[in-house]
Amino acid sequence: MVRITEDMVRKRSEHNEMQISTLEEISLHQQDIERLEYLDKWCRDLKILYLQSNLIPKIENVGRLKKLEYINLALNNVEKIENLEGCESLKKLDLTVNFVGELTSVESLRNLYNFRELFLTGNPCADYEHYREYVVATLPQLQWLDGTEIEKSERIQAIQDLPFIRGYILEQQNRYLKKRAREKAEYTQKLKMPDEENENNGENSNKENLGKTKSDGRWYTDINEGDKTGNSSEAATIKKTHEEKVDDFWQQQSSYTPESRIEVHNHLKELKEKEEKKDETDEKPSRKYFADDGRPFNVNEPKVDFKLTEDDENIFLDVSIFKHTDTSMLDCDVQPQYVRVVLKGKILQLQLPEEVSGVNSKAQRSKITGHLLITMPKLKPVLRPKQLKTENKPSHDVAEAKKNQSKMQSTQYLEVDAKARSGPDITGIVKDKTSVKAPFGGYADRTAVETRLNSADFLDDPDVPPLE
Repeated sequence: MVRITEDMVRKRSEHNEMQISTLEEISLHQQDIERLEYLDKWCRDLKILYLQSNLIPKIENVGRLKKLEYINLALNNVEKIENLEGCESLKKLDLTVNFVGELTSVESLRNLYNFRELFLTGNPCADYEHYREYVVATLPQLQWLDGTEIEKSERIQAIQDLPFIRGYILEQQNRYLKKRAREKAEYTQKLKMPDEENENNGENSNKENLGKTKSDGRWYTDINEGDKTGNSSEAATIKKTHEEKVDDFWQQQSSYTPESRIEVHNHLKELKEKEEKKDETDEKPSRKYFADDGRPFNVNEPKVDFKLTEDDENIFLDVSIFKHTDTSMLDCDVQPQYVRVVLKGKILQLQLPEEVSGVNSKAQRSKITGHLLITMPKLKPVLRPKQLKTENKPSHDVAEAKKNQSKMQSTQYLEVDAKARSGPDITGIVKDKTSVKAPFGGYADRTAVETRLNSADFLDDPDVPPLE
C-alpha cells in the first residue's frame, strides 16, 4: 500500500524550496496512492491539488484546507462525493473516470458558495437518465458541468422538473447500488476460490505420493521426490503455465469496477517485479580495468577515436570528443602508468609506454573542434644536444646575392649632356688660381704649394711618426 509521506511531499515541492508549510500547489499524480491523508495537516495553504491516476477510493482528510480552490481526482476509485463541505474556497472539482454511482451525493456541494465547475464524465452516474438536469437544479451556483456551460434557460427548466426528476434518479441509483453489492460479493468469492483449489491440489498430491512404494517393498513417504527428477521438463512446464496464466488474465472478461482496476494494477506490478528480477539475474559481469598483477587494461567504452603520440619530453593523447558535449561531463585522471578519461560515465583507459608525471600534466580542449588534448611530461625525458640551425641556401640564390652586392658597391654616374656643362667661368676670380676651367657646379684643384726645405740642424728621428 502506497501512502503519502513527508518525503514524497517535499520532493514534489521543489518549486517552493522544499517548504511544505507554505505550499500552495502540489502534484501527486501517478504515485499509486491508496489513501488521501496528512495534507490537511502539513499543507494548510494548499490551493491546487493534483491526485489523478491513483487508487484513492474515498475523498477524505481535506476538510481543513480552507484555501483549496481546485482538486483533481480523475482516474481514481472514488464512488461517492463527500467530505468537501469544509473547503470553503473550492471552485473546481474533477472526478473524470471514477466510479461515482450515488448521484445524490452532489448535494453535499450545495453550500459551497464559490463552487463553479464540476466534471463527472466517465462515471456510472453520468449514464443516468436526466443526470444533467438533476445536477444543474441541485447546484444553483454551478456554471460549468462536464466542460459545457450551463445556460439560464436550462437551469430554470431543470429547477421546474426537479421534483419529477429526483424520483427517476433515486430509482436508477438504487439499481446501481444493488449491482455494486453483487459485484463486491462475486469478487470476494473469486478471491477465496484460488486458495481452496491450492489446498485441494496439495492434499491430493500428498495422498498420491504417500500411496507409492519402492521396488524393495518399503512405503514411499518423500513428498519432494518428484522434484528430484525431471527438473528441466518441469521448469519448461512451469514457464509455459505462467505464460498461459498471463494470457488468460488479459483474455478474461470482467466488468469495469474498482476491484478489477486494483486487480489489473496488482497484476502489472507483479509482472514488473518479475522482469526486474530477471534483469538482475541477466546483468553482465562488471568490467575489469586492471589485471591481477596490477597492470592496467586498455578500455574504450565510449568508442571514441583517439591518438597517442610522444616526443622526447612529453606524451600526447588527443581524444576526438564531440564539440557540443558539455565539459562538465568529462573527467580526466593521469597516473604514472595509465591515463583515464570518463565521458558521460563511460571510461577510456590507456596504458602509457613509460611513466609520466601526473602533477605536471595538463588537459586542454579545443573551442573549435571540441577535441581533448592531454599533455603528460615524461619522468625520464630523452636529453639530446642542441644543434645550431644553419640556413642552407641553394647555389643559385648565393650567386644572385653576390651579384647584387657587387652592383651596390660599384659607383654609378649619371650621363649628362655636354651642353648642360656650359656655364660662367669662375676660374679667374682669384689670381693665384690656374687657368684651368671648371665645369658648372664642378670643383677645380688649387695650384701646388712648394714644400719648405729642412733646416741644417734637423734630425730625422725614426721614433717620431710622420705628420700627415
